[in-house]
Amino acid sequence: MSREQIGATIDIWKKRVIDLAFPRRCPFCDKPVKPPGGLCCARCASIPVPVGEVFCVKCGKPVPDEEQYCEDCKNAEHDYSRGIAVFRYRSVADAIYRFKYLGRKEYADYFGVYMAERFEKALRDGTLEGLPDLLVPVPASRQRMRKRGYNQAALLAQAMNRSLPKELRVPMETEALQRVVNTAVMRTLGVEARKKNLKKAFHVYGNSVRLKSIMLIDDIYTTGTTIDACARALREAGAADVTFMSLAIGERM
Repeated sequence: MSREQIGATIDIWKKRVIDLAFPRRCPFCDKPVKPPGGLCCARCASIPVPVGEVFCVKCGKPVPDEEQYCEDCKNAEHDYSRGIAVFRYRSVADAIYRFKYLGRKEYADYFGVYMAERFEKALRDGTLEGLPDLLVPVPASRQRMRKRGYNQAALLAQAMNRSLPKELRVPMETEALQRVVNTAVMRTLGVEARKKNLKKAFHVYGNSVRLKSIMLIDDIYTTGTTIDACARALREAGAADVTFMSLAIGERM
């Protein structure tokens, strides 16, 4: 057995010991994963609902078979060129809430596997036209980072990259795009209120995004106002193209 194989075997056993001593929680029932060593309980594996094969060609929301665009994108101009998503929001809403607000950072490993699968599929079927130059997580404000201790979008980007084959991994940029305004929580806001809330909320520092194709990463896409605000700031800073990927997406048709 080579040194590399020995090292890999040791890493596997270390992971097994850690999983037994400190079992990770299932994203859906929030109980220790059964059987141990997995990322999700076997009985919970069917809970998350994928977006499916028919989705809006702009934002990635599920649409009826005969439609190309969702109702939101029929009536809106977006600052990004294309978006994709993994799950329908309602099926993973509770899991995202715990991941985002209750410190369940370990859920990112599970989510990252499915984000990587969706990313690879989008490359194969042409939904994405080639690898982006940079992954840019939608940033959290300094106040939220102090309160929460982490940015869930950055955890998702890292977990997705880890789950991708090495040749498909994309460099991540976490410093260029900053949220300079501590915006109000937007779960209960309408579209216009969201736009007002996010006006001048993001700023790009430095030249790292200039002439680059950027993929924004976020946990939830609803109306697109957050992604649009980020994309606008990136384009104003010289980004050549902006796409996005979200873990979950709304289901309005």
